[in-house]
Amino acid sequence: MNTTMDKDLLAIQEMRTAVKTAKSAQQKYMSFSQEQVDRVVKAVADAAYARSAELGQMAADETGMGVAEHKKIKNEVGSKAVYESIKDLKTVGIVGEDKVNKVVEIAAPFGVVAAVIPTTNPTSTAFFKTLISLKTRNAIVVSPHPYAVKCTEAALQICEEAAVEAGAPPGLVQCLTMASMDATQQLMKHPDVNVILATGGSALVRAAYSSGKPAYGVGPGNVPVYIERTAKIEKAAENIVNSKSFDYGTICATEQAIVVDHNVKERVMRELKKHGAYVLNAEEKAKMEKAISPVPGKVNPKIVGKSPQTIARLAGISIPEGTRVLIGEETEVGKDIPFSLEKLSPVFAMYTARDSNHAKELCLSLLYLGGRGHSLSLHTKNDDVAREFAIEMPVSRILVNTMSSVGAVGGTTGLLPSMTLGCGTFGGNITSDNVSAKHLLNIKRMAYGIKEVHLPKQAADASKPADETDEIVKEVLKSVNGKANIDPKMVSELVTQIVSQLQK
Repeated sequence: MNTTMDKDLLAIQEMRTAVKTAKSAQQKYMSFSQEQVDRVVKAVADAAYARSAELGQMAADETGMGVAEHKKIKNEVGSKAVYESIKDLKTVGIVGEDKVNKVVEIAAPFGVVAAVIPTTNPTSTAFFKTLISLKTRNAIVVSPHPYAVKCTEAALQICEEAAVEAGAPPGLVQCLTMASMDATQQLMKHPDVNVILATGGSALVRAAYSSGKPAYGVGPGNVPVYIERTAKIEKAAENIVNSKSFDYGTICATEQAIVVDHNVKERVMRELKKHGAYVLNAEEKAKMEKAISPVPGKVNPKIVGKSPQTIARLAGISIPEGTRVLIGEETEVGKDIPFSLEKLSPVFAMYTARDSNHAKELCLSLLYLGGRGHSLSLHTKNDDVAREFAIEMPVSRILVNTMSSVGAVGGTTGLLPSMTLGCGTFGGNITSDNVSAKHLLNIKRMAYGIKEVHLPKQAADASKPADETDEIVKEVLKSVNGKANIDPKMVSELVTQIVSQLQK
């Protein structure tokens, strides 16, 4: 038996043990009151928040992606902001009652949650998924990305220890450590797993949906940002550069392509440059295209979550000191057009729109290329334009006058704080929500009868009257036998008429 096979077998055994342990712990956790559950969840959120900086650094070091200080902010959103959004949610026992219609709602957990964590946001997503699972009396088994095993495991260890210290049964939070794709696939199909939370690439999401289990999967986010002519240009440029450079573009809701109204393009360019954007010339753009996508239709993983300086060196070009984002002007959209792809890095495409209708066409092309259902960003002072885009665009989130990356996850908007953003049926997902604790609850309903239903009388069975008539006729003839000359046919007709009247 070779070493590779040994590792795969060990990974599968680790997975089976983790699921068994989680299921056993969850069955004990089922009996916890709302007060006990809330105590556990608060303890986990506090512990995670307290270690946000440490885990942010650890994630940046292990994955080689993003900015440690920005990952700290993500961890704070994934712990404290998520906790604040779910702390008052009732998740135990009777959670709702309609006294008028006499319907009572009762919460029940799903059971064991299988959670797949991406390399781009490993610790913040681990915190988030653990909190919403524990809030709903579920256990969680996490499969980390192979490039983020250590930091994800460390984040989950913090959660498990805090939960146990707050009174939770040991084993509610489990982490797979052997980075096996086969073990992850089998985890999603395990008979004791009840639901899947899949955050990652398209192939992973497809695997989750084809596992035969209920699943929340999220698709890619090739997010366009439209700068409409009435926008506050300086603020729009600042927001866009800040958003794109945040953690080097690793949030799936980060803007990928700028669509700018031609009337304000020159002003936009000046403001973008003022905030650290570098616009590539034709020769530099050609070199950058090869760095972005050496193979048509596929983004080079070496640029994901990397600094503009690293990406520029990879492309063989020089950029000014202090550059925060790179911009390549583009006119086309397609799999063979590297700048139009979802790049998950501080690299922008820029398109010039003749008017808002042309902007819609460009945005739709970008969304259909790879971001359908996810998000769209818009900068405008014209609320009619914003509402028009919101109605017509096939996306689940429209972010107006804010940083798309942070706004979509609830950081700068009133959306639910979440690290798993549904794309709805636009993107082949079951939900268009920011996934949260409510998505991990079964709601049972007890309903009292409040209305009477009057059913029509059942039609008589034609064969029975005939049988009953024969019996009655026999009895009548028997009782009058020898007393009179009675015609049996006449008796039969009379009895049939009487029975028919009685049945009306």
